[in-house]
Amino acid sequence: MAFDGITIANIVSELNHTITGGKINKIAQPENDELIITIKNQRQQYRLFLSASASLPLIYLTEANKPSPLTAPNFCMLLRKHIGSGKILSVAQPGMERIIRFTIEHLNELGDLCIKYLIVEIMGKHSNIIFCNENDQIIDSIKHVSAHMSSVREVLPGRPYFIPVTQEKKNPLELTEDILSNEILSRPVATSKALYTGITGISPLMAEEICHRANIDGGIPTDGLSSLEKLHLSHTLLSLLEDIRSESFTPNIVYQGREPVEFAPFPLTQYEDLKTVEYPSISQVLETYYAEKNIVTKMRQKSVDLRKIVQTALDRNLKKYQIQQKQMKDTEKKEKYRIWGELINTYGYGLEPGVKSMEALNYYTNENITIPLDPTLTPQENAKKYFDKYSKMKRTAEALDHLLQETKSEIEHLESISASLDIALSEDDLAQIKEEMIEYGYIRRKYTGGKKIKITSKPFHYLSSDGYHIYVGKNNFQNEELSFKFATGNDWWFHAKGQPGSHVIVKTNGEELPDRTFEEAGRLAAYFSRGRQAPKVEIDYTQKKNLRKPNGAKPGFVVYYTNYSLLIEPDISGLTQLQ
Repeated sequence: MAFDGITIANIVSELNHTITGGKINKIAQPENDELIITIKNQRQQYRLFLSASASLPLIYLTEANKPSPLTAPNFCMLLRKHIGSGKILSVAQPGMERIIRFTIEHLNELGDLCIKYLIVEIMGKHSNIIFCNENDQIIDSIKHVSAHMSSVREVLPGRPYFIPVTQEKKNPLELTEDILSNEILSRPVATSKALYTGITGISPLMAEEICHRANIDGGIPTDGLSSLEKLHLSHTLLSLLEDIRSESFTPNIVYQGREPVEFAPFPLTQYEDLKTVEYPSISQVLETYYAEKNIVTKMRQKSVDLRKIVQTALDRNLKKYQIQQKQMKDTEKKEKYRIWGELINTYGYGLEPGVKSMEALNYYTNENITIPLDPTLTPQENAKKYFDKYSKMKRTAEALDHLLQETKSEIEHLESISASLDIALSEDDLAQIKEEMIEYGYIRRKYTGGKKIKITSKPFHYLSSDGYHIYVGKNNFQNEELSFKFATGNDWWFHAKGQPGSHVIVKTNGEELPDRTFEEAGRLAAYFSRGRQAPKVEIDYTQKKNLRKPNGAKPGFVVYYTNYSLLIEPDISGLTQLQ
């Protein structure tokens, strides 16, 4: 999601309702390009996080704090000197730009009231935090930009501050239907591109959203739109802009499974098939989105080697399974050879030497068949040849049946490990999965000087709406532990039918579970399975006393012959997770 002007508008709205009129209490600079400003307002304390990071510029209110260096950087010291006890008069956004301008009132060394501006520019690699006097002259900035670095604008002490105009874009708050139709939607490009390249503060995502709300394909060229479609698109955009003016924001995050996909200040109708979670503030959205995105990205990076090993082994076993299935199919001819041998022994006594075939009645099907013969062999020798073929194929089929079961078990085990990697949330989770892979020979154990790796990963723990404790295994070792050591006879066990996933245990305390708890446990089993992207997942559930583990089976593998089934959505929103 681009940090666009619409998101900035939502942030400015939130800051005006929280910190405007507040007094700056503390200024810290934990990183070279970050500030944390603590503000007290109406008996509330707010912590404002500002980042001009080239890779991830951000601004939001947070409760979290970060340690600061023992010696404050020069920019931080300068801000403390000038506005350390200043009052925030206003928070503004000029023309839907990705810029937030704080107007701060403070007393100078002579005790006179002065005005200063703290300007935060959220512009990708060009992001900056700039401190100016009342005449918009730069006092200092968190990043210095010289003429050698930028031909558009210098950001140095003593230079005048201005907003660089690099593109001819329209201020959306000044748009009319005529401007949209004649200037924006007349550009010879795709409709969505015309919106985000012609209007300030509109990102490609929001351009697509506007087109989707207007029932228009954003990829269609503007000259392919009818007058009615242009009018409808204009009304849709102007309606969105009216929501911005009236501050009717609905901050939300769109999720695909556990992974956050997008965030926005308004509902994204283009993602109606995915789950949307609304939040009371855009600050919570930004903090949650980037924290969760960071966890997913970090875990993917850390698990990439394990995933590669699993996928390589899985591909190899799938290929082997296909070859074994083909070989097994070839052995299906064995019964034909046995019957031919029997028919030659039954009817072949009158055959003349040197014949190449014989006609016989197959008494199993009551049909006449032709049996090929080797003219150099006697009927008895031909029969023996077919019986030998039958015996060889029978032995091959028996061996292949065993091999197919082994290979299928290996594939199921690898798929379960792959599913565990999708669930893993921490390095401890990965360590336990790696230990399983070492134990089953997928990874060679490295010598650690005799020290045993301590595993601290634990199953997920939820509390049902009716107060029952539900446990969800994150990997095969935890599934095994939950199902055969932790659960007792009358506890209930849940698992997605026919696909890898977590074992879910509901502790009954000897009581009969209400229907709602069955449904919630089923939703957890569906969500923590390979089928979580499906609209509904079939779940098998039974009491723990009905579970059996075959001898020599892989961890987490169970069999059961008595069970119930339910079809349920893989949605766990609203369920209470405990530590």
